[in-house]
Amino acid sequence: MFLRLIMRRSNSVYVLHHSSPPQRFASNYRRPGTPLDNEPPWKRINFNFEKGIRGVKKHFGLLKKEVVEHLTGPGGKSLRQDMLEQTSLVWEFRSSQDLEKWTVSSDMEIGGKSKAFLKLGKNNQTALFYGTLNTEVPHDGETRYSGYCTMRSKPVLGSFNRKLHYDWSNFNTLHLRVRGDGRPWMVNIMTETYFTMQKDDLYNYFLYTRGGPYWQDVKIHFSKFFLSSRGRIQDNQHPLWPDKITALGFTLGDKAEGPFQLEIDFIGLCNDRSHTEEFAYEKYKRNQ
Repeated sequence: MFLRLIMRRSNSVYVLHHSSPPQRFASNYRRPGTPLDNEPPWKRINFNFEKGIRGVKKHFGLLKKEVVEHLTGPGGKSLRQDMLEQTSLVWEFRSSQDLEKWTVSSDMEIGGKSKAFLKLGKNNQTALFYGTLNTEVPHDGETRYSGYCTMRSKPVLGSFNRKLHYDWSNFNTLHLRVRGDGRPWMVNIMTETYFTMQKDDLYNYFLYTRGGPYWQDVKIHFSKFFLSSRGRIQDNQHPLWPDKITALGFTLGDKAEGPFQLEIDFIGLCNDRSHTEEFAYEKYKRNQ
């Protein structure tokens, strides 16, 4: 994952965010400082018969579970329960299996010197994202900016590695219980896209932690998230589609060198009936 930092130039705002690297079939983009990879794809395939049998059993088991949940109701719950549900716990951190649902990266991928780690917190009841931020730019002659650390949820895969998504259409608010060190973070939500040119689209919102020993219960309405692509806020804004969520992440890149930490208790959803705002930002109409 790579990052573009905050800049201001000619009244254009560049937003801190991370995104997945472009796929081979979509672009010939190569990260600065990385060597060319000319190895043919067929050489990366591991032909192992026993592993294949185990994989087939695993995926048929997942398929059976998906069929049962589909016949039962949305998400394996009854339709009545799904419609009346006002809160939902999406991620919690109580074991190493919960941490395996997340991936951590930093500018070390492009030759930087920032370090980031994820481990269970005290009494194995929280997740502690910590490390050191370093803004030194790699001396590769190509990279211009550096200094970021990020954690992001892994994509949800169904049977036979089908890409799934979260359906949050019954809720309108993201609920976080966090304990930071006073640094500002960027909360990123990635949604399912239909066109290749939209693969770098992200919905962002700033999370300001106050530091200290006390926990923060942060509620962010979906209407507050703004659209960006490749680090740039888009003029053509539109609300988040809560029924097509693929991943959620946290990014640090405030250019303040030194250690950092963000402790997370849980990440959930709630339905705030008092919130009626559809979208918090102005939508520009193009001249026809």
